[in-house]
Amino acid sequence: MASTALAASLARRDFHYGWVVVAVTFFTLLVTAAAMGTPGVLIVPLEQEFGWSDAQISSALALRIMLFGLFGPFAAAFMNRYGVRRVIVAAMALIVSGLMVSLVMKEVWQLVLLWGVIVGVGTGLTAMVLAATVATRWFNHRRGLVMGLLAASNATGQLVFLPLIARLTTDYGWRMALVFVACMLAVVALLAALFMRDRPSDLNLPLYGESKITPPPAEGVGLMSLLMSPILVLKDAARVPIFWVLFGTFFICGASTNGLIQTHFVTLCHDYGLPAVTAASVLAMMGIFDFSARSARAGCQTVSTIAGCYFGITACAGCLCCICRSPISRSMACRCSPCSTASTG
Repeated sequence: MASTALAASLARRDFHYGWVVVAVTFFTLLVTAAAMGTPGVLIVPLEQEFGWSDAQISSALALRIMLFGLFGPFAAAFMNRYGVRRVIVAAMALIVSGLMVSLVMKEVWQLVLLWGVIVGVGTGLTAMVLAATVATRWFNHRRGLVMGLLAASNATGQLVFLPLIARLTTDYGWRMALVFVACMLAVVALLAALFMRDRPSDLNLPLYGESKITPPPAEGVGLMSLLMSPILVLKDAARVPIFWVLFGTFFICGASTNGLIQTHFVTLCHDYGLPAVTAASVLAMMGIFDFSARSARAGCQTVSTIAGCYFGITACAGCLCCICRSPISRSMACRCSPCSTASTG
Protein backbone atom coordinates (compact mmCIF):
# COMPACT_ATOMS: atom_id res chain seq x y z
CA MET A 1 0.00 0.00 0.00
CA ALA A 2 1.00 3.62 -0.49
CA SER A 3 1.00 4.24 3.25
CA THR A 4 3.40 1.35 3.90
CA ALA A 5 5.90 2.56 1.32
CA LEU A 6 5.66 6.15 2.49
CA ALA A 7 6.05 5.17 6.15
CA ALA A 8 9.21 3.19 5.34
CA SER A 9 10.62 6.10 3.36
CA LEU A 10 9.88 8.59 6.14
CA ALA A 11 11.32 6.27 8.79
CA ARG A 12 14.68 6.35 6.99
CA ARG A 13 14.56 10.14 7.34
CA ASP A 14 13.59 9.92 11.03
CA PHE A 15 10.16 11.41 10.33
CA HIS A 16 7.21 9.80 12.07
CA TYR A 17 4.26 8.78 9.90
CA GLY A 18 1.90 10.16 12.52
CA TRP A 19 2.40 13.63 11.05
CA VAL A 20 1.11 12.34 7.70
CA VAL A 21 -1.99 11.08 9.49
CA VAL A 22 -2.36 14.50 11.12
CA ALA A 23 -2.09 16.20 7.71
CA VAL A 24 -4.78 13.96 6.21
CA THR A 25 -7.01 14.48 9.25
CA PHE A 26 -6.49 18.25 9.12
CA PHE A 27 -7.47 18.33 5.44
CA THR A 28 -10.49 16.13 6.19
CA LEU A 29 -11.74 18.42 8.94
CA LEU A 30 -10.91 21.50 6.85
CA VAL A 31 -13.00 20.40 3.87
CA THR A 32 -15.78 19.15 6.14
CA ALA A 33 -15.85 22.60 7.75
CA ALA A 34 -16.21 24.09 4.28
CA ALA A 35 -19.14 21.76 3.61
CA MET A 36 -20.68 22.84 6.92
CA GLY A 37 -20.27 26.53 6.12
CA THR A 38 -21.40 26.38 2.48
CA PRO A 39 -25.20 26.40 3.15
CA GLY A 40 -24.84 29.76 4.88
CA VAL A 41 -23.69 31.23 1.57
CA LEU A 42 -26.51 29.55 -0.35
CA ILE A 43 -29.54 30.65 1.67
CA VAL A 44 -30.24 33.73 -0.48
CA PRO A 45 -29.84 31.93 -3.85
CA LEU A 46 -32.22 29.19 -2.65
CA GLU A 47 -34.75 31.79 -1.53
CA GLN A 48 -34.54 33.51 -4.90
CA GLU A 49 -34.82 30.35 -7.02
CA PHE A 50 -37.38 28.29 -5.10
CA GLY A 51 -39.23 30.95 -3.11
CA TRP A 52 -38.53 29.17 0.17
CA SER A 53 -38.53 31.22 3.34
CA ASP A 54 -35.53 31.76 5.56
CA ALA A 55 -37.24 29.71 8.28
CA GLN A 56 -37.79 26.72 5.97
CA ILE A 57 -34.16 26.64 4.86
CA SER A 58 -32.92 27.22 8.40
CA SER A 59 -34.90 24.22 9.64
CA ALA A 60 -32.83 21.92 7.42
CA LEU A 61 -29.61 23.55 8.59
CA ALA A 62 -30.69 23.29 12.23
CA LEU A 63 -31.33 19.57 11.79
CA ARG A 64 -27.89 19.21 10.23
CA ILE A 65 -26.21 20.91 13.18
CA MET A 66 -28.18 18.78 15.65
CA LEU A 67 -27.15 15.53 13.94
CA PHE A 68 -23.58 16.82 13.67
CA GLY A 69 -23.49 17.00 17.47
CA LEU A 70 -25.48 13.87 18.24
CA PHE A 71 -23.43 11.58 16.02
CA GLY A 72 -20.08 12.59 17.52
CA PRO A 73 -20.03 10.06 20.40
CA PHE A 74 -21.35 7.27 18.16
CA ALA A 75 -18.73 8.10 15.53
CA ALA A 76 -16.12 6.98 18.03
CA ALA A 77 -17.90 3.62 18.30
CA PHE A 78 -17.83 3.20 14.52
CA MET A 79 -14.13 4.12 14.44
CA ASN A 80 -13.33 1.56 17.10
CA ARG A 81 -15.31 -1.10 15.26
CA TYR A 82 -14.53 -0.42 11.59
CA GLY A 83 -11.44 1.79 11.70
CA VAL A 84 -10.80 5.47 11.11
CA ARG A 85 -10.11 5.11 7.41
CA ARG A 86 -13.38 3.36 6.59
CA VAL A 87 -15.39 5.83 8.64
CA ILE A 88 -13.82 8.82 6.87
CA VAL A 89 -14.44 7.35 3.43
CA ALA A 90 -18.04 6.49 4.35
CA ALA A 91 -18.61 9.99 5.76
CA MET A 92 -17.25 11.64 2.62
CA ALA A 93 -19.48 9.41 0.48
CA LEU A 94 -22.54 10.44 2.51
CA ILE A 95 -21.79 14.15 2.26
CA VAL A 96 -21.01 13.98 -1.47
CA SER A 97 -24.20 12.04 -2.19
CA GLY A 98 -26.27 14.54 -0.21
CA LEU A 99 -24.76 17.52 -2.02
CA MET A 100 -24.89 16.04 -5.51
CA VAL A 101 -28.48 14.82 -5.28
CA SER A 102 -29.50 18.27 -4.03
CA LEU A 103 -28.56 19.67 -7.44
CA VAL A 104 -31.92 18.41 -8.72
CA MET A 105 -34.07 19.03 -5.62
CA LYS A 106 -37.38 20.85 -6.02
CA GLU A 107 -39.15 20.64 -2.64
CA VAL A 108 -38.31 21.74 0.90
CA TRP A 109 -38.57 18.20 2.28
CA GLN A 110 -35.82 17.17 -0.11
CA LEU A 111 -33.62 19.94 1.29
CA VAL A 112 -34.32 18.71 4.83
CA LEU A 113 -33.53 15.11 3.88
CA LEU A 114 -30.37 15.86 1.89
CA TRP A 115 -28.81 18.78 3.76
CA GLY A 116 -30.35 18.06 7.13
CA VAL A 117 -30.18 14.29 7.55
CA ILE A 118 -27.60 12.95 5.08
CA VAL A 119 -25.08 15.79 5.30
CA GLY A 120 -25.70 16.05 9.04
CA VAL A 121 -24.86 12.40 9.63
CA GLY A 122 -21.84 12.57 7.31
CA THR A 123 -20.34 15.61 9.01
CA GLY A 124 -21.14 14.13 12.43
CA LEU A 125 -18.98 11.12 11.63
CA THR A 126 -15.99 13.46 11.15
CA ALA A 127 -16.61 15.71 14.16
CA MET A 128 -13.92 16.59 16.70
CA VAL A 129 -13.97 12.99 17.92
CA LEU A 130 -11.88 12.23 14.83
CA ALA A 131 -9.23 14.69 15.99
CA ALA A 132 -9.24 13.22 19.50
CA THR A 133 -8.98 9.69 18.14
CA VAL A 134 -6.00 10.50 15.93
CA ALA A 135 -4.19 12.45 18.64
CA THR A 136 -4.71 9.68 21.21
CA ARG A 137 -3.81 6.75 18.98
CA TRP A 138 -0.76 8.24 17.27
CA PHE A 139 0.86 10.60 19.78
CA ASN A 140 2.20 10.38 23.29
CA HIS A 141 4.24 13.59 23.11
CA ARG A 142 2.95 16.71 21.31
CA ARG A 143 -0.63 15.50 21.76
CA GLY A 144 -1.82 18.95 22.80
CA LEU A 145 -0.20 20.52 19.76
CA VAL A 146 -1.91 18.02 17.49
CA MET A 147 -5.30 18.69 19.07
CA GLY A 148 -4.77 22.43 18.70
CA LEU A 149 -3.89 22.12 15.03
CA LEU A 150 -6.85 19.87 14.28
CA ALA A 151 -9.23 22.06 16.27
CA ALA A 152 -8.11 25.06 14.19
CA SER A 153 -9.06 23.29 10.97
CA ASN A 154 -12.62 24.59 11.25
CA ALA A 155 -11.46 28.20 11.17
CA THR A 156 -9.00 27.43 8.39
CA GLY A 157 -11.78 25.88 6.31
CA GLN A 158 -13.74 29.12 6.55
CA LEU A 159 -10.63 31.14 5.72
CA VAL A 160 -9.71 29.15 2.63
CA PHE A 161 -13.01 28.10 1.10
CA LEU A 162 -15.86 30.47 2.00
CA PRO A 163 -14.80 33.45 -0.17
CA LEU A 164 -14.15 31.09 -3.09
CA ILE A 165 -17.53 29.38 -2.61
CA ALA A 166 -19.22 32.79 -2.50
CA ARG A 167 -17.45 33.82 -5.71
CA LEU A 168 -18.51 30.62 -7.46
CA THR A 169 -22.08 31.13 -6.30
CA THR A 170 -22.13 34.73 -7.53
CA ASP A 171 -20.54 34.05 -10.91
CA TYR A 172 -21.78 30.55 -11.81
CA GLY A 173 -24.67 29.75 -9.45
CA TRP A 174 -25.09 27.73 -6.28
CA ARG A 175 -24.96 24.40 -8.07
CA MET A 176 -21.41 25.01 -9.27
CA ALA A 177 -20.38 25.85 -5.70
CA LEU A 178 -21.80 22.51 -4.50
CA VAL A 179 -19.98 20.64 -7.27
CA PHE A 180 -16.71 22.27 -6.18
CA VAL A 181 -17.25 21.25 -2.54
CA ALA A 182 -18.19 17.71 -3.61
CA CYS A 183 -14.96 17.44 -5.64
CA MET A 184 -12.90 18.51 -2.63
CA LEU A 185 -14.66 15.91 -0.49
CA ALA A 186 -13.87 13.25 -3.10
CA VAL A 187 -10.19 14.24 -2.90
CA VAL A 188 -10.35 13.82 0.88
CA ALA A 189 -11.83 10.35 0.50
CA LEU A 190 -9.04 9.39 -1.90
CA LEU A 191 -6.31 10.68 0.41
CA ALA A 192 -7.84 8.87 3.37
CA ALA A 193 -8.07 5.62 1.42
CA LEU A 194 -4.40 5.89 0.39
CA PHE A 195 -2.64 7.29 3.45
CA MET A 196 -4.85 6.98 6.55
CA ARG A 197 -4.09 4.09 8.89
CA ASP A 198 -5.95 3.24 12.05
CA ARG A 199 -3.02 2.77 14.43
CA PRO A 200 0.80 3.03 14.39
CA SER A 201 0.99 -0.72 14.94
CA ASP A 202 -0.52 -1.21 11.47
CA LEU A 203 2.81 0.05 10.13
CA ASN A 204 4.97 -1.54 12.84
CA LEU A 205 5.56 1.87 14.40
CA PRO A 206 5.40 3.05 18.01
CA LEU A 207 3.42 6.07 19.09
CA TYR A 208 5.18 9.37 18.52
CA GLY A 209 7.37 9.91 21.56
CA GLU A 210 7.63 6.23 22.46
CA SER A 211 10.05 3.50 21.48
CA LYS A 212 7.90 0.42 22.04
CA ILE A 213 5.18 -0.66 19.62
CA THR A 214 1.77 -0.77 21.29
CA PRO A 215 -0.35 -3.68 20.02
CA PRO A 216 -3.97 -2.93 19.06
CA PRO A 217 -6.64 -3.85 21.60
CA ALA A 218 -8.39 -7.17 21.26
CA GLU A 219 -11.56 -7.12 19.19
CA GLY A 220 -13.92 -8.72 21.64
CA VAL A 221 -16.58 -6.02 21.89
CA GLY A 222 -19.59 -6.03 19.56
CA LEU A 223 -20.97 -3.02 17.73
CA MET A 224 -24.06 -2.73 19.93
CA SER A 225 -21.92 -2.62 23.07
CA LEU A 226 -19.80 0.12 21.52
CA LEU A 227 -22.90 2.10 20.56
CA MET A 228 -24.30 1.76 24.07
CA SER A 229 -21.10 2.94 25.74
CA PRO A 230 -21.70 6.69 25.05
CA ILE A 231 -25.17 6.41 26.59
CA LEU A 232 -23.80 4.70 29.69
CA VAL A 233 -21.03 7.28 30.01
CA LEU A 234 -23.58 10.08 29.62
CA LYS A 235 -25.70 8.53 32.35
CA ASP A 236 -22.76 8.54 34.75
CA ALA A 237 -21.52 11.99 33.73
CA ALA A 238 -24.96 13.55 34.18
CA ARG A 239 -24.58 13.07 37.94
CA VAL A 240 -21.51 15.32 38.03
CA PRO A 241 -22.24 19.09 38.17
CA ILE A 242 -19.13 20.05 36.22
CA PHE A 243 -20.48 18.07 33.27
CA TRP A 244 -23.43 20.46 32.97
CA VAL A 245 -21.07 23.42 33.13
CA LEU A 246 -19.14 22.00 30.19
CA PHE A 247 -22.39 21.08 28.44
CA GLY A 248 -23.68 24.64 28.75
CA THR A 249 -20.38 26.07 27.56
CA PHE A 250 -20.28 23.97 24.42
CA PHE A 251 -24.00 24.51 23.80
CA ILE A 252 -23.53 28.28 23.79
CA CYS A 253 -20.46 27.86 21.58
CA GLY A 254 -22.33 25.81 19.01
CA ALA A 255 -25.50 27.89 19.09
CA SER A 256 -23.64 31.18 18.66
CA THR A 257 -20.92 30.28 16.18
CA ASN A 258 -22.24 27.39 14.06
CA GLY A 259 -25.94 27.97 14.64
CA LEU A 260 -26.13 31.74 14.38
CA ILE A 261 -23.09 33.48 12.94
CA GLN A 262 -21.79 30.87 10.50
CA THR A 263 -25.27 30.09 9.17
CA HIS A 264 -26.89 33.51 8.97
CA PHE A 265 -24.04 36.03 8.72
CA VAL A 266 -23.91 36.13 4.91
CA THR A 267 -27.70 36.43 4.74
CA LEU A 268 -27.59 39.23 7.30
CA CYS A 269 -25.04 41.11 5.20
CA HIS A 270 -27.20 40.61 2.10
CA ASP A 271 -30.12 42.28 3.91
CA TYR A 272 -27.98 45.40 4.23
CA GLY A 273 -26.65 45.40 0.69
CA LEU A 274 -23.27 43.77 1.29
CA PRO A 275 -22.26 41.36 -1.54
CA ALA A 276 -21.91 37.68 -0.70
CA VAL A 277 -18.21 37.59 -1.56
CA THR A 278 -17.47 40.49 0.77
CA ALA A 279 -19.59 38.99 3.54
CA ALA A 280 -17.85 35.63 3.18
CA SER A 281 -14.49 37.41 3.31
CA VAL A 282 -15.52 39.07 6.58
CA LEU A 283 -16.51 35.66 7.92
CA ALA A 284 -13.15 34.33 6.77
CA MET A 285 -11.45 37.19 8.63
CA MET A 286 -13.24 35.97 11.75
CA GLY A 287 -11.67 32.60 11.00
CA ILE A 288 -8.22 34.19 11.06
CA PHE A 289 -8.76 35.50 14.57
CA ASP A 290 -10.33 32.20 15.61
CA PHE A 291 -7.26 30.35 14.33
CA SER A 292 -4.98 32.76 16.20
CA ALA A 293 -7.00 32.44 19.40
CA ARG A 294 -6.95 28.65 19.28
CA SER A 295 -3.20 28.72 18.76
CA ALA A 296 -2.62 31.23 21.58
CA ARG A 297 -4.98 29.78 24.17
CA ALA A 298 -2.30 27.32 25.26
CA GLY A 299 -0.73 30.30 26.99
CA CYS A 300 -3.83 30.86 29.13
CA GLN A 301 -3.23 29.53 32.61
CA THR A 302 -6.83 28.94 33.67
CA VAL A 303 -10.08 27.82 32.15
CA SER A 304 -11.77 30.93 33.57
CA THR A 305 -9.49 33.16 31.49
CA ILE A 306 -10.48 31.38 28.30
CA ALA A 307 -14.16 31.22 29.22
CA GLY A 308 -14.30 34.88 30.25
CA CYS A 309 -12.80 36.10 26.99
CA TYR A 310 -14.94 33.77 24.92
CA PHE A 311 -18.26 34.59 26.58
CA GLY A 312 -17.60 38.32 26.42
CA ILE A 313 -16.79 38.36 22.72
CA THR A 314 -19.42 35.82 21.71
CA ALA A 315 -22.16 37.54 23.67
CA CYS A 316 -21.46 40.86 21.94
CA ALA A 317 -21.34 39.28 18.48
CA GLY A 318 -24.44 37.17 19.07
CA CYS A 319 -26.50 40.09 20.41
CA LEU A 320 -25.52 42.29 17.48
CA CYS A 321 -26.42 39.55 15.00
CA CYS A 322 -29.79 38.91 16.67
CA ILE A 323 -30.60 42.62 16.75
CA CYS A 324 -29.63 43.11 13.10
CA ARG A 325 -31.70 40.12 11.97
CA SER A 326 -34.83 41.32 13.76
CA PRO A 327 -37.75 42.80 11.78
CA ILE A 328 -37.52 46.02 13.83
CA SER A 329 -33.93 46.65 12.81
CA ARG A 330 -34.76 45.89 9.19
CA SER A 331 -37.59 48.43 9.18
CA MET A 332 -35.35 51.01 10.83
CA ALA A 333 -32.67 50.36 8.23
CA CYS A 334 -35.22 50.82 5.46
CA ARG A 335 -36.44 54.11 6.94
CA CYS A 336 -32.90 55.39 7.35
CA SER A 337 -31.65 54.27 3.95
CA PRO A 338 -30.96 56.87 1.21
CA CYS A 339 -33.71 55.40 -0.99
CA SER A 340 -36.28 55.72 1.77
CA THR A 341 -35.21 59.29 2.50
CA ALA A 342 -35.47 60.21 -1.16
CA SER A 343 -38.92 58.67 -1.52
CA THR A 344 -40.28 60.46 1.53
CA GLY A 345 -38.73 63.76 0.52
